Amino acid sequence: MAVINPDNYHEEQIKQNILKMRAVVETLPQYCRTFFRGIEDYTSARTRLAYAYDLRLFFEYLHEKNPVCAQKEIVDIPIDVLGELKRYDIEEFLEYMSLYQKDGKDITNSERGKMRKLSALRSFYNYFYQHESIAANPASLVPMPKLHDKEIIRLEPNEVAILLDQVEDGTKLTKKELEYHKKTKLRDVALMTLLLGTGIRVSECVGLDLQDVNFDVCGIKIRRKGGYEAVIYFGQEVETALLDYLEQRERVLPMDGHEDALFLSLQNRRMTVRAVENLVKKYASRLTTLKKITPHKLRSTYGTTLYQESGDIYLVADVLGHKDVNTTRKHYAAQEDEHRRQAARYIQLREKPIEKK
Repeated sequence: MAVINPDNYHEEQIKQNILKMRAVVETLPQYCRTFFRGIEDYTSARTRLAYAYDLRLFFEYLHEKNPVCAQKEIVDIPIDVLGELKRYDIEEFLEYMSLYQKDGKDITNSERGKMRKLSALRSFYNYFYQHESIAANPASLVPMPKLHDKEIIRLEPNEVAILLDQVEDGTKLTKKELEYHKKTKLRDVALMTLLLGTGIRVSECVGLDLQDVNFDVCGIKIRRKGGYEAVIYFGQEVETALLDYLEQRERVLPMDGHEDALFLSLQNRRMTVRAVENLVKKYASRLTTLKKITPHKLRSTYGTTLYQESGDIYLVADVLGHKDVNTTRKHYAAQEDEHRRQAARYIQLREKPIEKK
């Protein structure tokens, strides 16, 4: 059994996800533990935690809406009830997920959110159906919600330049924000340049350690979804920004346990995903654009630019870490269509007649 090193960011995240999942599972029927043990070998801790949250919602719904389950505590709901549910019970649960109240707040789920919940239920039901613990599998009869393609929101080249100028100069920041900017300018420029220049996910960015940066090859070693490692290469602008920041970073004394972190907060701790999201929001909100810019939109900007320059959808998929190139193609279909339009403009079947002067 592998021992989790608390000093390693990725292993610490796995540990925290496992502990959170166990806490959620304690609120569910006993047989749910069997399910999570059964899928442990081929799912990540993050996936199992997401499943646990979704299953808790499902059992809370049954406890509230199902006459049989309403008479029992959630932990006492028998497994037989699962097999007695019908397809419409699952469909009604998904419809309920569109809008429901919890702790006095309205909570909504889009098609994508409902798709994730149905995926969790399908996995849950399939496990017990295949182990002959239930006689029916109604979740398998419910089709996945249809996802509506959304337009890719990305920054135009001039917007990228303006954004980086603002990060560097502190343009339009408040007086209080400018005080912080004096201390974080080099870090913020390096972080934003890295996101825009490599297309890495924000979770991959905050997980970077000092030893993950190799200036000999101009590459960073990141941990992708699923736990596998990959090396992503960067250009001169990213290299310069990182070197400037690391010169300052060497003079900082990190908190215990955060010595290896590449990007540190003002508290000298490893930056969190939420901190980077707020950082991007702070600078992007000063742009004169109607676009809502998030770290993921910076990733989309990189992916779109790379595809426009290379025309190689497989290269984009590889660099972005998409396991299925169809995922990439779906996101960048508009750009692919523009390439096909260009092909039509290149073809001329007959010479144009010479105009008489």
